[in-house]
Amino acid sequence: MKQIIQDLKSGQTILEEVPAPQVKSGNVLIKTSHTLVSLGTERSLVEFGKANLLDKARQQPDRVKQVLDKIRSEGLLPTLEAVFNKLNQPLPLGYCNVGVVKEVGKGVTGFNVGDRVASNGGHAEYVCVPENLCAKIPDNVSNEEAAFTVIGSIGLEGIRLCNPTFGETIVVVGLGLIGLITASLLKSNGCRVVGYDFDQSKVDIAKQNGIIAFNPSQGDDPVKFVKNITNGIGADGVIITASNKSDEIIHQTSEMSRQRGRIILVGVIGLDIRRDDFYKKELTFQVSCSYGPGRYDDNYEQKGIDYPIGFVRWTEKRNFEAILNAISDGQLKVSHLITEKVILDNYLEIYGDMRKSGSIASILVYPESSEYSVKTEVNIIQFEKKPGIFGIIGAGNFTSATVLPRLKKIGVPVKYIASAGGLTAKSLAKKAGIANATSDYRVILEDEEVDSVIITTRHNLHAKMVIESLSAGKHVFVEKPLCLNIAELEEIISTKDKNPGLQLVVGFNRRFAPLALEMKRLIGSGPKNIVATMNAGFIPKDIWVHNLEVGGGRIIGEACHFIDLCSFLTGSKVRSVCMNSLGVNPKENTDNASILLKYDDGSNAVINYFSNGSKAYSKERIEIYNQEKTIVIDNWRRLYGYGVKPSKIKSRMDKGHLEQFSRLKDSIKTGVPIIPFDEIINTTKAIFAAIDSLKKGRWIDVG
Repeated sequence: MKQIIQDLKSGQTILEEVPAPQVKSGNVLIKTSHTLVSLGTERSLVEFGKANLLDKARQQPDRVKQVLDKIRSEGLLPTLEAVFNKLNQPLPLGYCNVGVVKEVGKGVTGFNVGDRVASNGGHAEYVCVPENLCAKIPDNVSNEEAAFTVIGSIGLEGIRLCNPTFGETIVVVGLGLIGLITASLLKSNGCRVVGYDFDQSKVDIAKQNGIIAFNPSQGDDPVKFVKNITNGIGADGVIITASNKSDEIIHQTSEMSRQRGRIILVGVIGLDIRRDDFYKKELTFQVSCSYGPGRYDDNYEQKGIDYPIGFVRWTEKRNFEAILNAISDGQLKVSHLITEKVILDNYLEIYGDMRKSGSIASILVYPESSEYSVKTEVNIIQFEKKPGIFGIIGAGNFTSATVLPRLKKIGVPVKYIASAGGLTAKSLAKKAGIANATSDYRVILEDEEVDSVIITTRHNLHAKMVIESLSAGKHVFVEKPLCLNIAELEEIISTKDKNPGLQLVVGFNRRFAPLALEMKRLIGSGPKNIVATMNAGFIPKDIWVHNLEVGGGRIIGEACHFIDLCSFLTGSKVRSVCMNSLGVNPKENTDNASILLKYDDGSNAVINYFSNGSKAYSKERIEIYNQEKTIVIDNWRRLYGYGVKPSKIKSRMDKGHLEQFSRLKDSIKTGVPIIPFDEIINTTKAIFAAIDSLKKGRWIDVG
């Protein structure tokens, strides 16, 4: 299928051929007929993509600070690699989509195949959209009219926050597409609507719709105009839909507002607010969040958990439905706002020079004959039938920044890359010269030429994909963790036992780091004491890794790395585990904890996994004590030896990924696993025992 993307590195807007997405649980798969181009929002994204690195940095000062912090802790080159990797990722454009439901995912009850729907899907021939971000289109509403649903909901949410009453005077600042729709909805609500814009053509459209509109460049002062028309009282409310960096807009809106007036920001403006403007009138100011309640809430959008209508009357989905009903009833007219209709292949007629575009609303029209395909040929590469041909399932940041560069460096042949959405798979395949991109990972499992699979998806998918891959006769490398619970582990062990000739490796790369190998060589044999500290850094609670069902929590998802490292350094297996967490009440889902490990050989290890430390401090630090020797690894860049020689080793940050994949490549041919499977089982059981210990408040034996 075809999809419009923005290349942040080159600045080009591209119509890319990508695999169509797979329908997911709680989602519907839609074949697109029309999309609306949001000229304001999309122009800003396109211009950001075209900006040079310095201008990009100026537009995102918070990101610059993050980059500087990363340079201080990890070094310049790893940071630059991460930045350029981020810029290499495609940005899908569009969020006003209309089409027909082709497939319905598990758990979806509100839609059937064949339904016409409006959604926030992008500019693509097929989109997969959560149920709560779709709405059925009434029969008397055309596809072109329905394309205004989502952008209309943005204006509607601003109105709901403003809470206008019949007869009030509401000013709309900026008469672009959202502004014109907002003004029309306000008028339908019985308000006296005043709007202004510096584009006379937009002012004329507003006047034709009965809006009191003016152009400040024609001599009218916005504050005096509003004061005059309200007999000196001022506006009851102001909704700002403009896009402008100036702070003057917020100052003007405060001056034109009445005592205790309301100001709602829908657009993007400068926000250097003068306290006196708001103090003397007791004005209220609020920023509107997109389409309404539920936006950016994973429980609502991704899991489909609706808000009770008695407590949250207007969610984003219900706002979609309200806009469609207003169009159906004739209360909102949008057809006259359509400036141009362009077939998808001619998309550059819209995106070529968006600054010069005088369009109000541009509609992209999609071909009816577009075929659904989950597989895209990128390059023609012939593969010999030999050991070590890989397919990669997962095309996220880790695959892009870590896996693919290492595989390329050591010459590992990769035939496929898969991602559920398709776009990231195609982008990485194109970048790395991989022959095939697909949105259906089962294509990889069915290909007899591929004998090895790398899995880098979200954690909740690991066990399922490991079992399917082993059952398909593939060697498996899966990023940590192996699985999220004992039941999954037992099923994996059973499947592995049925396929003894296949390798199953977990990405415990720290044991392959050059400094870790040197530490083990220097420390000698016998029971050891180890203190491993991970200054993991704070991650907001709404990020998926915290979700026990998806990420398993940060202890299972990340601390397992250090259990494996400690086991490697001791050369022994974990016998029992005890974990304590920060705070008064122990909790299963924590990212501030200390894990104590007892080993069969008498070694002891303490793993401190903390998220409440400073990012200026080293992220990872390992100390080992034995035979009157102490060795310290500081952030995988320096090794300090006390009582041993050499006493100091400096290194570029290397966490062992390259060595890990180099050994993996060889092991597929030799049949000797790079990590014994019983050690992987022991580490996995130990991390589950740590969680069990936290719940029960005692030491837990690792069976």
